[in-house]
Amino acid sequence: MSASSPETPASGDAFAALRYAEYRHLIFGNFLFTIAITIQEIAIAYELYLITRDPLVLGLLGLAEALPFIAVALYGGHVADRRDKRRIILLALGFILTGSLFLTWLTLPAVRAGLSQTALLAGCYGVVAAFGLARGFQAPAVSALRGFLVPRELYANASAWSSSAGQAGSILGPVIGGFLYAGAGLTRSLVVVCALLLLQSLMVLRIRPRPPVAVAHGESVWQSLSEGLRFVWRSKIILYSISLDLFSVLFGGVVAVLPVFAEDVLQIGAGGLGILRAAPAIGALVTVLLLTRYPPMRHAWRNLLIAVAGFGLSILVFGLSRTLWLSALALCASGAFDSISVVIRSTILQMMPPDHLRGRVLSVNSIFISTSNELGAFQAGTSAAVFGATRSVLIGSGLTLAIVVWVWRRSGELLRLRLDRDARDG
Repeated sequence: MSASSPETPASGDAFAALRYAEYRHLIFGNFLFTIAITIQEIAIAYELYLITRDPLVLGLLGLAEALPFIAVALYGGHVADRRDKRRIILLALGFILTGSLFLTWLTLPAVRAGLSQTALLAGCYGVVAAFGLARGFQAPAVSALRGFLVPRELYANASAWSSSAGQAGSILGPVIGGFLYAGAGLTRSLVVVCALLLLQSLMVLRIRPRPPVAVAHGESVWQSLSEGLRFVWRSKIILYSISLDLFSVLFGGVVAVLPVFAEDVLQIGAGGLGILRAAPAIGALVTVLLLTRYPPMRHAWRNLLIAVAGFGLSILVFGLSRTLWLSALALCASGAFDSISVVIRSTILQMMPPDHLRGRVLSVNSIFISTSNELGAFQAGTSAAVFGATRSVLIGSGLTLAIVVWVWRRSGELLRLRLDRDARDG
């Protein structure tokens, strides 16, 4: 593995990973991508909810992206381990940009006037499904490439900065998306999305191609995928950490139903929705910036369990709140706790797998993330339609806390691990 700078920054340098130019290009590109996709999600979700007034429509958006992603993500990890990762990212971005251009055309007043509600919904779901397909290849390639751009001893610092960039995008994306939608409308919002995706492609082009690590000849695709799955199953810290993420966000995630809270529960409109969407990222960004200086890896497993429990409690408070300030504060806290678990899990996933397996292991993680986020969105929308938005959030937060207790009782031996020492020794 070769990093993109001949010099290794001093230990304890909070900006260590950022001193590698190609790593900066990668995370800045991901920052732009996060803003673009968040603007698009807010604009499409809010528009469809205003048209239908049905929370299930919001859940189906998550399902439309999750199913194609899950179908191809394992194969995407196999491809990432055997092809130039930069090329994979660029091809996926080109596919996503094409879909965003189609959405922009679909929402032009002249085009939309000739469409029925069913046709508009079908077009939006189809494009979102295409995004899921492309991201099934993009996500493992991006995650695997990051491990080749900085030295091993900087993985925790790099994970913190990657999370910082993502959370910064998640702050700006909802704020820009909410107010852009309110002031400029759906179509102009999507034009901004296309411009940001093009800028990200230019950033990725500034990264040198990375040839794949040598692999065994004659290995079938299924044997390759099975090797990644076996590694995850044998590594209990990886298995438990991504399982915690899966079930906590699957049951405790509320992003998909925020339009319902903004419109019907808190009655704060599109601008208020932007604030709610940005609140978790504000808490996360502040926290991950602190983690660049004070990484949470010394008692990693203990810290991970506390963070996921804190996330569940924050969602519980959000479900009970009836004021914008308390709802935003609870979501801010949920983002702070979630960012701790993200940094710990990302560091584990970069440290544990060997280079030739990293893409496949990270593709398994990508499936868990997609299952928790997109299927979590489907679960949240469906649950809100059946039980009501508030009751569904309270049920989900309770299930999240129960999952933390269950994992804690099964993983006591992991509390003794010192991953900060392992990183230095590696």
